[in-house]
Amino acid sequence: MAEQQRGAQDAAAGARHTGQRARGSTEGGRAPWASGARAAEARAWEALVATARRTVTDGLVVGTSGNVSVRVGDVVLVTPSGVPYDRLTPDDLTGVDLDGRQVRGALAPTSELPLHLALHRRTEARAVVHTHAVHATAVSLLVPELPLVHYMAAALGGPVRVAPYATYGTPELAEAMLQALTGRTACLLQNHGTVAHGATLDQAYDRTAQLEWMCRLWLTASSVPGRTPHLLAPEDLAAAAEKLRGYGQRG
Repeated sequence: MAEQQRGAQDAAAGARHTGQRARGSTEGGRAPWASGARAAEARAWEALVATARRTVTDGLVVGTSGNVSVRVGDVVLVTPSGVPYDRLTPDDLTGVDLDGRQVRGALAPTSELPLHLALHRRTEARAVVHTHAVHATAVSLLVPELPLVHYMAAALGGPVRVAPYATYGTPELAEAMLQALTGRTACLLQNHGTVAHGATLDQAYDRTAQLEWMCRLWLTASSVPGRTPHLLAPEDLAAAAEKLRGYGQRG
């Protein structure tokens, strides 16, 4: 009888152990897949925070203006609303699904969430940087399109357009932005700032910085009294675009 009891106890313990292992393989987002996904999100969040802080350091935003997002699977990580970037920690990770439902963190996402989601849903964007860069915003007040002052416009897909003004954080702004970004990877938002996207955060940031530099160049050249800046012709830009396809290191 004692042996039967011990056998029953051993069987029950084995069942509990098997059940625990089974639950361990499915709990918390179905580990080990979940643990890998969460690790990827943690790395992406670290890179997102570093990019957001860089926008401040490089003078592209002031305070908590501007925002950054990066997509990891079907989760879009975004900077939270109204939190200084230098105060963000790993515990502040904030994410939404592609429908805008918050699925990570407790902080409210950026007020420009519609802008970011529009890009992640309707383009190839994996990362988005939005700033209030001074020179770019100044250009958005003056012209409907940044004049072709430099061949690096080809790296952004062509002449950079200005999206008509719409209230921040609205679907109207997101739609105007998408129109201005047709065939482009960066645009200006009238009386507002810039948006650039890319396959990575580094690429989106580099495009943002390039756009601000070109805007500063045009403003500087056009401010010289009695002089009109020389502009590139469309064929000049096409030639530059072709050459840029082979730019950089191979492999």
